[in-house]
Amino acid sequence: MRLIIMGAPGAGKGTQAPSIATHYGIPAISTGDIFRANVKQKTPLGLKVEAIMAAGDYVPDELTEQIVADRLDQDDAQSGFLLDGFPRTLHQVGALDDYLAERGHQLDAVLSLTVDTEALIQRLLKRAQIEGRADDSEETIRHRMDVYQQDTSPLIDDYRDRGLLIEVDGDGQIAEVSERIFAALSGVADAR
Repeated sequence: MRLIIMGAPGAGKGTQAPSIATHYGIPAISTGDIFRANVKQKTPLGLKVEAIMAAGDYVPDELTEQIVADRLDQDDAQSGFLLDGFPRTLHQVGALDDYLAERGHQLDAVLSLTVDTEALIQRLLKRAQIEGRADDSEETIRHRMDVYQQDTSPLIDDYRDRGLLIEVDGDGQIAEVSERIFAALSGVADAR
């Protein structure tokens, strides 16, 4: 399975991705995790993206696209993957389409977790307290929501137009949301 999981910041992508990946035997690839690990390790990439992420902005397309392509070229992603945090712009959609077409592959589905914006803000503020994440101040969270709406929402329309979008209610207990996701993806898996 070649999947994308989308949703506004805090929608539960990072929570749901590991169980989806395990279920289908594919790696969960989170660009946010890749970036945060590089920031923590003070790599050249980490130094480039640290200020961008702290402001709640997106890392430039070309840099993100190269990181994802390098990751997708690894052996464990050859039979499928679950992308979390990529693509985030229409430019990145095109880059992913080109990458897959060059290898004779295509996406199976794009899963979109939907949650009320104010509920997401409260969820992220709670996470910031628990995890001590500096990138989750209320001002930064609201900015990230605005950036998501402006830059990423058009992707939802694009994938819907292609018949790849599967929307799932991301509100509720983790197990309930997981159950909804697997029910929604069962038809995709059966069609492969």
